[in-house]
Amino acid sequence: MHIRRYLHVSLVAAVLVIALKMLAYKLTGSVGFLSDAMESMVNVVAAGFALLMVSIAGRPPDADHPYGHSKAEYFSSGIEGLLIGVAAALIIVEAAQRLLAPRPVESVPAGVALIALASAINAGVAWWMLKGAKRLRSIALEADGRHLLTDVWTSAGVIVGVVLVPITGWLWLDPVVGMAVALHILREAYSLVARSVDGLMDKSLPDDDLVTVEQVLVRYRSREMRFDHVRTRRAGTRRFVSMHLHMPAQWTLGHAAHCRLTVEKALMDAIPGIGVTIETLPQDEETHQEECGPPDASARPPE
Repeated sequence: MHIRRYLHVSLVAAVLVIALKMLAYKLTGSVGFLSDAMESMVNVVAAGFALLMVSIAGRPPDADHPYGHSKAEYFSSGIEGLLIGVAAALIIVEAAQRLLAPRPVESVPAGVALIALASAINAGVAWWMLKGAKRLRSIALEADGRHLLTDVWTSAGVIVGVVLVPITGWLWLDPVVGMAVALHILREAYSLVARSVDGLMDKSLPDDDLVTVEQVLVRYRSREMRFDHVRTRRAGTRRFVSMHLHMPAQWTLGHAAHCRLTVEKALMDAIPGIGVTIETLPQDEETHQEECGPPDASARPPE
């Protein structure tokens, strides 16, 4: 299933959830329910923006973007984090005003039932999207899924707080719960923005992929062949690895090309979809790449 299909479902679910939560707020007057509804409103904007960014990310490479447009997904995650942060700030302002002028919460059972139904929808969609994000390696899907899952937990906290208001008579509890939800949302917003910035700065592949790359190179490393300057990076759903392959200078061009293509194919078979760039050099030839740090520590010294 394509990423856009997941985001379309997320968009439809977000609209339904907002309707349920706003109805719960209208029935109860709870600022906690309002904060929950405002967070869900962000889901609609975020899902729409994610659809746009995923469409851009899916464009093929061109003359101006030879590595493709995959990094557009990181903008989706970053914008979603910023929107969540804005929603959290608005929630804190509303909660502070309600704390200064407390008011009772009404129709609690009906409101709780509506929020519980909305949370069940969010939980199902979040589980489905996170599963798809892992399979498709999409940060846009993961960001949207994590946001929905956060929404589920905040809704649970809001329900507990609102239920306790008529039981205890503590009218201040509702706005305090709203503020707690807002602070939790701010934490999630920071996480999403940090990951987005990290992704835009050419982060290396995950540890499991790095282990796979090393396992492949170990199979071909010998007295005649060694690897160094192994570098990896990821851009959205795409992954890349580059390296130097050192071999005897007396080998023919055809034999050297065959060895390079063999290693490339092994890497692409081990990590489907990865882009591999291998530069071949004589064993006694070294290059200087100070901007990239020291050579790969696992590489063997020249014989």
